[in-house]
Amino acid sequence: MKKRMLALVMSCLMVAATGCGGSGSEAPADGAAQTEAAETTETAEATTSDASGKVWKIATDTAFKPFEYTDDNGNFVGIDMDILDAVAKDQGFEYEVQVLGWDASIAACQAGQADGMIAGASITDERKESGWIFSDGYYDANQSMAVEASSDITGFDGLDGKAVAVKTGSMSATYAESLADQYGFTITYFEDSPTMYQAVVGGQVAAVFDDTPIMAANIKDTGISMKLVDGTGNDPAAYGFAIFNADNQELVDMFNKGLANIKSNGTYDEIIAKYLGE
Repeated sequence: MKKRMLALVMSCLMVAATGCGGSGSEAPADGAAQTEAAETTETAEATTSDASGKVWKIATDTAFKPFEYTDDNGNFVGIDMDILDAVAKDQGFEYEVQVLGWDASIAACQAGQADGMIAGASITDERKESGWIFSDGYYDANQSMAVEASSDITGFDGLDGKAVAVKTGSMSATYAESLADQYGFTITYFEDSPTMYQAVVGGQVAAVFDDTPIMAANIKDTGISMKLVDGTGNDPAAYGFAIFNADNQELVDMFNKGLANIKSNGTYDEIIAKYLGE
């Protein structure tokens, strides 16, 4: 992937944009605390230039491996990044990636400081009703529970009186909240996935709810001392690219067209296989 890197200082971006309140979110984002914006951005080299010369600003999370994360060489990579790059090249538009965090990405889009967001965001009716405008789905994922590797917890029944970790505003948070009263556990909210995984390993919480492929990838690739708990997954939902302003519908339309094209020409399958071996 050929990319040119731009450096943008985003640390004060969210001070004026606190409207999301954590209701949209990757959190550990993986209460209402906002993630400090990262300085790293990237611009795709599209095969052709957008006629208007517009550079679309695309917000994303900081760490949601394997969809977006920093690799051992310091490059910001992942399934979302590769799909976005392939779609942009196919459709001939330029973009900048703003690595902000889940809550901050939502707030940036709502405030008009970013045009769109790609961060493993599940397409739900609730989000649509609250102003999210989604693309077609590009990956199906569900949420489930994981515990520390030596834990004897084998299901939700083992959570009575214990605390579990979730990422603020995420589908995994919604899933855990729907089970909390029934199984007698409390919920601790985090801004990002890596932080809540460490809380599980460190014993601050008994379990974590997160997107299943994210936890599986982290356990496999990092060797973190966690294990998935069989039988705890919910029904899958598709991830989608999102905008929050109907004036940016052109961006969603281009994403949908490009996604269809990279699926038909095999590029999409190559991207998924690269990170997940599927």
